[in-house]
Amino acid sequence: MGAYDYIKQTFQQEYKERSPIYRQRLSAWNKQGVVVKLERPTNIARARELGYKAKQGIIVVRARAKKGRRKRPHPDLGRKPGRMPLFFSPGRSLQAICEQRANARHPNCEVLNSYWVGEDGSNKYFEVILYDRVHPSGSQGMPKQKGRAQRGLTSAGRKNRGLRVAGRRHG
Repeated sequence: MGAYDYIKQTFQQEYKERSPIYRQRLSAWNKQGVVVKLERPTNIARARELGYKAKQGIIVVRARAKKGRRKRPHPDLGRKPGRMPLFFSPGRSLQAICEQRANARHPNCEVLNSYWVGEDGSNKYFEVILYDRVHPSGSQGMPKQKGRAQRGLTSAGRKNRGLRVAGRRHG
């Protein structure tokens, strides 16, 4: 087994056992902002699998999203039964929401990919890999599209567009 396999195993074991290190990490993250720029990825093995390289023009940010369904907006034009459910689903995954938040905080960058790093009772945390479109070394070999996170072109957004089941049609 290589070094990255051991790193992956350690990360999974920390989560399964809810180790003190993991719990400390989560409580520290909870006190920080919603989107935080990081020096290096928490799970380096997963970041490397998804295209992270330690070079200029590529940054990693941690974003969090509240778990659970969303409270409904107040109904307009009377109380119609179809508009009265108390909670509703946001319509996109929490990972896609975190990618869009990270992209909004860093408008000069594009989202390359993201991965899960932890969750507690009320939040889920994802690390998002971003690259600078105009940086000479950061943009080499990266996708050329603009607004990838908003248009569902990243891995998390593709789930909502039904592209994970290519070839199998619903119906």
